[in-house]
Amino acid sequence: MVHTSAAGAASAASALRLRAPVNLVSRRALWYWTARAAIVWVLAVAVEVFALIELAGDRAPMVAVVAVTVLLAAAHLIVMPQWRFRVHRWEVSDTAVYTQSGWFTQERRIAPLSRIQTVDTERGPLEQLFRLSNVTVTTASAAGPLRIHGLDRVTADHLTAELTAATSARNDDAT
Repeated sequence: MVHTSAAGAASAASALRLRAPVNLVSRRALWYWTARAAIVWVLAVAVEVFALIELAGDRAPMVAVVAVTVLLAAAHLIVMPQWRFRVHRWEVSDTAVYTQSGWFTQERRIAPLSRIQTVDTERGPLEQLFRLSNVTVTTASAAGPLRIHGLDRVTADHLTAELTAATSARNDDAT
């Protein structure tokens, strides 16, 4: 004999299975990730060029270091944004929020709507320049919040409103 609560739990578990979310982030995230990484690479090359100028003696090793840095920077700036864009995904269903993120280490997370405590939107200066936003979904999980980076502002604002409405409509306390 199957109890109703056990069947309901099995149904909820199957509805909340860990899977790849369907929504991609904004295409502007490609340019944002490229610009953010380029700032770091430009600073690194600038320090190396300064050291090269100030270096007395044989400069050949330092020239090689600068050349390798430029090649690594170019490879990183070409590959990383495309890779991240293909990996970063998100989705909201009637029962949960799904996220997938990462670069080398990739992570998929799911948070049932009943566990959501807060929903926040954040826009840093560089993100504002690219008209992007981040949404942070804080849950009662020890694993920490779910973060969705690289959303366009309209999508982020809509998502925040949707999650706020969905979680406030629930009677449980998200703990």
